Amino acid sequence: MLHKQRAINRCLRLAGKKTPSPRSQRARSRGGAWRGGGGSSDAAAPPLAAPARGPQTSAQAPEPVVLPGRAMATFRLALIQLQVSSVKSDNLTRACGLIWEAAKQGAKIVSLPECFNSPYGTEYFPEYAEKIPGDSTQKLSEVAKKCSIYVIGGSIPEEDAGKLYNTCAVFGPDGTLLVKHRKLHLFDIDVPGKITFQESKTLSPGDSFSTFDTPYCRVGLGICYDIRFAELAQIYAQRGCQLLVYPGAFNLTTGPAHWELLQRGRAVDNQVYVATASPARDDKASYVAWGHSTVVSPWGEVLVKAGTEEMIVYSDIDLKKLAEIRQQIPIFSQKRSDLYAVEAKKP
Repeated sequence: MLHKQRAINRCLRLAGKKTPSPRSQRARSRGGAWRGGGGSSDAAAPPLAAPARGPQTSAQAPEPVVLPGRAMATFRLALIQLQVSSVKSDNLTRACGLIWEAAKQGAKIVSLPECFNSPYGTEYFPEYAEKIPGDSTQKLSEVAKKCSIYVIGGSIPEEDAGKLYNTCAVFGPDGTLLVKHRKLHLFDIDVPGKITFQESKTLSPGDSFSTFDTPYCRVGLGICYDIRFAELAQIYAQRGCQLLVYPGAFNLTTGPAHWELLQRGRAVDNQVYVATASPARDDKASYVAWGHSTVVSPWGEVLVKAGTEEMIVYSDIDLKKLAEIRQQIPIFSQKRSDLYAVEAKKP
């Protein structure tokens, strides 16, 4: 068999063709196997993508997915769907207790919902606002350190230099504040006969992108209404994020119409995992949250979805699956940067 292969290779050299190396022959013979992701999804493996055709140009592609080791290729994400009351101390105590419970179940990254320490409403933001660091974020720092996990602190009303912001603080396993994301796009809408809301009556918008690194992957942050703006997610993907987390509180008008749709759109467009953490539904509140905290895969599968009550949902994030999807459907190398571009105007 070896003599036969050498004879074939000599013929190829005489014909002026490149001889394939044994290593490349072995690589082609192995092929790619689909490995299912975590969570509740049991969907079939996606088909392999056909070879790309048509004009292509190089575009700004996301950083390659680097899997530092078998143990870190998959990690558990937990979303806490907290029942928020008007008593801040109760909200903090219950939130920290649920974070502790999620850590005991193996979660490495845990997210709280938007406005986890305060009722959601422009009339509440000034009353519940804190500086960062402050009482709420100090407790999150302590529980992150005790549990040795990453805590995405949903959001709280933040006061700084006379302005109020809707802000998410993230803490590392040592309790260090890693990043502070101020909601970029304020929730100002008017759907006649259904809902009118203006965050801009009391809040100011943030002006910076927010990502943080873990041993598992890079994570990009948005808050609620930020998810409607596809450009933000695209920039995060360009910057190497494989997971986007949006603490959010959609309502009974926008929730059933757009909550899942937007998450699946951001996930498929950017081939990333998308997670949303909502408060639990309280039908007696002045603003009724939709609930249904969700995790969506880069294939657009809903991996797990909460109901409306207070609960923790878990999903095992599989970065091998993400890498395989990007290899099978290589949209980042196929973008037409000669025709269009999405660019950040700030670092």
